[in-house]
Amino acid sequence: MKAYTEFVDFIVQGLSPQQILAFRPSDETRERVRYLLTAEKTGTISADETTELNEFEQFEHLMRMTKARASQHGARG
Repeated sequence: MKAYTEFVDFIVQGLSPQQILAFRPSDETRERVRYLLTAEKTGTISADETTELNEFEQFEHLMRMTKARASQHGARG
């Protein structure tokens, strides 16, 4: 399962700000990202893996923005 799919599935559930703030990627996804980062550092990453890592970085940015918004919303509510 890709990190992006996890995020989309998570958001479409209509969650509270607290639930959004508590979200963490699965162990499987975190392990995959560690592998991709290691492959990037050692120069053994493939083109497809580079794309996958870039997608995760986009997801991470989007999740940070989502959590910041949830935090603001939670503070108001």
